Amino acid sequence: MLRTIKYTLCTLFATVILTSCGDGVSLQRYYVDNQEAKNFITQDLPISMIKIDKSNFSEEQHEAYESVNKLNFLGYKSNETDIATYNAEISKVKAILSDSKYNDLMEFSDKGNKVIVKYVGDEDEADEVVIFGSAKDMGFGIVRILGNDMNPEKMVTLISALQNANVEESQVQDIMNFFK
Repeated sequence: MLRTIKYTLCTLFATVILTSCGDGVSLQRYYVDNQEAKNFITQDLPISMIKIDKSNFSEEQHEAYESVNKLNFLGYKSNETDIATYNAEISKVKAILSDSKYNDLMEFSDKGNKVIVKYVGDEDEADEVVIFGSAKDMGFGIVRILGNDMNPEKMVTLISALQNANVEESQVQDIMNFFK
């Protein structure tokens, strides 16, 4: 009898473990699958390594900046000969970001480039903020912003400030060179 109970419990435990590890596509899985693929580049940047002039930041922007720990970047460089692959990759990313766990934060266009910002979490605290930008002539990029106590509203003000911020190009030179 004890042997049967142990067998049943082990089977139940294995079933729970295997079913909880679903193979649904996530943004993290997309990063891992493409980190060494052709036409892709990845880069992890601790926020402490990025020097940004914060002198014009408001208190909210400064709080949002301080809540960020790390940026994960994944970029895809498009070329004129393989538009079908570019469109397929864009579709994959959009399918991932259409998951209900990603909440809309903001969307805008800048010089023909489309940018979508989403977050995972609730209205008071974001676990992750995702910025997805694309331009047919260059490709697309996804930035995962990871940190602690990130407030979605404050992140919007930070993103607005970063659009006009002075970022030293040497810090992101590898990424810029990739898209040339």
